[in-house]
Amino acid sequence: MTKLAAEFVGTAILMIFGNGSVANTELKNTKGYHAGWLNIAMGYGFGVMFPVLMFGGVSGAHINPAMTIAQAVNGMFPWNEVAPYIIAQLLGAAAGQLVVFATYYPHYRDTEDPEAIFATFSTTDAEGSRFNYFLNEFFGTLVLVLGALCCLLLPWGAKDLAAASIVVGFIVWGLVTSLGGPTGPGLNPARDLMPRLLHQLLPIAHKGGSRWNEAWIPVVAPIAGAIVGAFLYKVLFAA
Repeated sequence: MTKLAAEFVGTAILMIFGNGSVANTELKNTKGYHAGWLNIAMGYGFGVMFPVLMFGGVSGAHINPAMTIAQAVNGMFPWNEVAPYIIAQLLGAAAGQLVVFATYYPHYRDTEDPEAIFATFSTTDAEGSRFNYFLNEFFGTLVLVLGALCCLLLPWGAKDLAAASIVVGFIVWGLVTSLGGPTGPGLNPARDLMPRLLHQLLPIAHKGGSRWNEAWIPVVAPIAGAIVGAFLYKVLFAA
């Protein structure tokens, strides 16, 4: 239960920092309105860094179903813990998104642009290309998982997990600045799926559709990319 609590709280923190930074940038009349892409990249970098620092020694701080599944597929995580971890991550993502919605509620009322509102919940491809959407989420998650595993499990990182955790946060920060232009990016099925569900359910004026016809992409592509990333780590670098 302690591990599951860590995954729940860690994923909630990811959402609060990550989608909170999007809300601060995209929603009207916030003090960070139009702060820019670097504000969002920093929010997501910290949103991963802090949970890994807080809970890396408790649950491994996967905070991402793709990471959990990828490690299990590659024999690095027990299959009997996969479903509980994913459930905790999904619930944590929902809880964190609800915090973002509650704290930015007046600004959701002020915002009339459905694209800006949707951006504070989930991802989509800027060009409307499903192929590019899949490609971006696949390679982004591959790099994230490979980088995180190398930082945390190889000897230099294992000797100083706090320093390695900080580097993982910078990997996310860098990924959002470099590969974030096309889709967001999501890189995490829980980070996209649960907020999308809440976008569908919550009473928000001018919110538009929830884009369910493409919702499978930020679920399947990160899982596939994560599996390949973990495989490359295990084959090329693991002792």
